[in-house]
Amino acid sequence: MIVFGCQSLPAPETEFRGVWVATVVNIDWPKNGNDVVQKQKVDFIKFLDFYEALNFNALIVQIRTAGDAFYPSYLAPWSRFLTGSEGEPKSGFEDPLQWLIDQTHERGLQFHAWLNPYRATFDLDTTLLAQSHDFYQHREWMLKYGKKYYYNPGNPEVWKHLTKVVEEVVVNYNIDGIHFDDYFYPYKIPGEVFADSLTYAEYGLSTQNLGDWRRSNVDSLVKNVHQTIKTHKPWIQFGISPFGVWKNQSTDPLGSDTKAGQTTYEDLYADPLLWMKQGWLDYIVPQAYWSMDYPAASHRKITEWWANNSENTQLYMGNGAYKIKNNADEAWNKKKELPLQLQLSRSIPQVKGNVFFSAKSLPQHPKVTKKIQQKLYSSPTNPSMPLNFPSRLIPKPGIISNESGSNGQNICISHYDSVPRFLSIYKIKPGRRRFPQLLKKVYLPINESQCCFTLKNSSKKMELLVKDAFGNESQPIPITN
Repeated sequence: MIVFGCQSLPAPETEFRGVWVATVVNIDWPKNGNDVVQKQKVDFIKFLDFYEALNFNALIVQIRTAGDAFYPSYLAPWSRFLTGSEGEPKSGFEDPLQWLIDQTHERGLQFHAWLNPYRATFDLDTTLLAQSHDFYQHREWMLKYGKKYYYNPGNPEVWKHLTKVVEEVVVNYNIDGIHFDDYFYPYKIPGEVFADSLTYAEYGLSTQNLGDWRRSNVDSLVKNVHQTIKTHKPWIQFGISPFGVWKNQSTDPLGSDTKAGQTTYEDLYADPLLWMKQGWLDYIVPQAYWSMDYPAASHRKITEWWANNSENTQLYMGNGAYKIKNNADEAWNKKKELPLQLQLSRSIPQVKGNVFFSAKSLPQHPKVTKKIQQKLYSSPTNPSMPLNFPSRLIPKPGIISNESGSNGQNICISHYDSVPRFLSIYKIKPGRRRFPQLLKKVYLPINESQCCFTLKNSSKKMELLVKDAFGNESQPIPITN
């Protein structure tokens, strides 16, 4: 067992540092769907400024919460969590998703579009839904369970529809990733039955029991979404954040040493181990939202289990920042709990980063944030990239102009590529660091041939290189001050 003290482990050259921005019922953003556009923009920029200053490098933003959309769509109505009234556009915010992407890329962060595929409504009050919502357009797709309606995962028309939903986003926006969370078949409710027996009778194979059939339905969606993404824009990453416990050892010797009340495989009918084996995922983020040594489900044990059972896929761990000083488990009252979890991740070679739930949590706890910044995220870094992306030659960028100005060093470069990429500007100090210090990242969209930016914190010795969306790097070129 590794015992962590006050000394942090050295930062790796690349590390995924992400945060989930939850929009359902306005958890993180916007604070209220009825807020004016300017306030919604200011609130989002506050998050961006906070996480940029904390040296994060990726945002995972929820753009579909329950059969709705945070973007103009012919497949779903406008979300009431954005506009205040479902199906009604927000004047002055005609394409909010494009604005969110632009603002995120402007700060050198990746933007991953997070969609909840199967949740059709957040409650049973269907009077809040627009007539264009699938609840009204395709009532035959809906199953009531608990206090929500769900898309029936066993209906092949649902697979096709949800794949089209993803396709619409992939084709229309220059995002860095598509992301699903842990909601597949719903978490089980004691005494209630998920009423898909008729669908099972119609579509299930004689060789499949109910559980295997349900898992095969989710497998089909994951496979189809992966194929659709890679057909249109193969550089867009596909990631999923399953519930942290695959199985307990009590039901399968291959499971984790945990006592979780529900599991990903047996209760949510999701099989992320298969998805990784088949190459359908670029990254996986198990939601291990427990404290390091929580008896029923230790974050330490779960992290080690996933490290030993992940393949063919980048592994990041999901951390429950929302529990800080807000949970019956007293470990979350200690400001070192979350930093210790990050140190654990960094100590395990298979873990390549972390994602925090949710965006509003860290700003509420400055002491924890300060500890993370000082000990772990003291300098920026590039995110880890998927394992199986293709190798390709990236030409060197060219310097068009390099002039000092009142706001810093104004640099214009030339570079052309048919895929998106980021410029990385490094400060070089031989013998001072294991890796050169990343000073700034600049996003270049598809087919952009020229880019200008201002470098406020310049150095006498710097270099610039291009890293494409597949993770391939050009040779660096020097920049003089």
